[in-house]
Amino acid sequence: MLNLKRLFTPLMLALFQGMLLLGALCTSAHAAAGNGTIVGYWNEGMMQQVRPTKPGPPIAARMMAITHTCIYDAWAAYDTKALGTRMGWLLRRPVAEHTEANKKAAISYAAHACLKNLFPTRIAQLDALLVTAGYPVLTATPVAGTPADIGLKAANAVLAYRATDGSNQTGSLNGGSAYSDYTGYVPVNTSSQVNDVNRWQPLPPVFPQISAQKFIAPHWEKVRPFALSSASMFDNLIPPPALHPNQDYFDQAADLLDLSANMTDEHKAIVELWADGPDSELPPGHWGLIGQWLSKDRNQSIDTDVKMFFVIHNASFDAGIVAWHIKRKFDYVRPITALRYIYNGQTIEAWGGPGYYNPSNPTRPFAKQIQGQFWSPYNPGSNLTPAFPEYTSGHSIFSRSSADVLTFFYGSNAFGYTGFFPRLTSRVEPGFAPFNDYSWYYPTFRDASDQAAMSRRYGGIHFEDGDLSSRVLGEAVAKQVWCKAVVYFNDPNLATAQVCKAPASN
Repeated sequence: MLNLKRLFTPLMLALFQGMLLLGALCTSAHAAAGNGTIVGYWNEGMMQQVRPTKPGPPIAARMMAITHTCIYDAWAAYDTKALGTRMGWLLRRPVAEHTEANKKAAISYAAHACLKNLFPTRIAQLDALLVTAGYPVLTATPVAGTPADIGLKAANAVLAYRATDGSNQTGSLNGGSAYSDYTGYVPVNTSSQVNDVNRWQPLPPVFPQISAQKFIAPHWEKVRPFALSSASMFDNLIPPPALHPNQDYFDQAADLLDLSANMTDEHKAIVELWADGPDSELPPGHWGLIGQWLSKDRNQSIDTDVKMFFVIHNASFDAGIVAWHIKRKFDYVRPITALRYIYNGQTIEAWGGPGYYNPSNPTRPFAKQIQGQFWSPYNPGSNLTPAFPEYTSGHSIFSRSSADVLTFFYGSNAFGYTGFFPRLTSRVEPGFAPFNDYSWYYPTFRDASDQAAMSRRYGGIHFEDGDLSSRVLGEAVAKQVWCKAVVYFNDPNLATAQVCKAPASN
């Protein structure tokens, strides 16, 4: 039986420690970057709570959606057309009160109340964010009709609605910990034994202080979505994954092995640019950071920012529900298990591991001959592969749904953003990779989402089928979310957009 622990060495421990240091530096850089409007300020404040608490991608997506729904509902009280998601027009204030100052105050108190509910261990940090924004922490019930009162009422209505949405936020559904599984999921494979090479295998602990993997949120398909009729409504859009011993199974493994052997310096940088591991904002948050950039680059108003972040994060929220439904449905094997199983005992050519470089092989300088049972993804983090099944790709569906909903929002796919990854700042190979600085210009939102999706194949985290099927699902989710959001925006120019004239699903 394969011994996965043999892969890990003292060198990797040093690399992991370097990764932690870099993660701290990146967090500080994010905090100092500036945030545009008050909406962007609270978006970044939310990210500052996600990074250290490490909630897992679908849970983080829910947190982000709830926060920006609270913000949206508070803001809607100061708009002439928009409807709150929970209270409709009941909080609407007189037109004379529709000032920037009132919007900022209501948004801040709504965000603060919402985040305290979602991050109960971070109260001090959240109080500090409120004070830094220019508002005192409330010590008594605010006067009725004031922005503070509106913000709290909007947030409380959203939080009450979400308290019973199936996420098990408090652990009340099973008497367990927050967001814990209440459906009884048990993996077919163990961390030391592959019983079914078509099914997900939890990886063993890398270091003694880290536990073996446990499926993050296997119950997530039961969470109430924002715009979907059910988690399974798009099942007919994608095929099931390839199963061993079909040729498609071997072909997709061979494709990943070829990518591994042909790893380039630029591929490494792309993997790490989009990795979004446990110490980051996670894949849904990456598009929140893009939203922050859009806010500043396009000099957006508070009104525009409220709606933009609302659609980005609700698209990610529903995308996570769909993706985790498919993950639970097929419980599909990760490449690390499949390739090690297929090539066990065979000599293969693949990425040679952290710090390996062979200048005498200019076409494949990072590849060497290894035994197949030791094949490894190129992935930053303490575990080589995320703690949930492969099919479908979270990166791909989060990115495509976010990119497409932004296209609907702006009425254009034009992006104009440049991603950058500096030399020698790798978390897999700190001080060694990449050899060069890299930047990538994304003319369109889809260009960015396609690179994000492809990064997971370069890294050996996802198969091609898992990536491409997720892009299809992300597109469908974006349409559904957009057509629900424009109802709340109550803007005839948006509500009659072509995309919403036909059913969002096939």
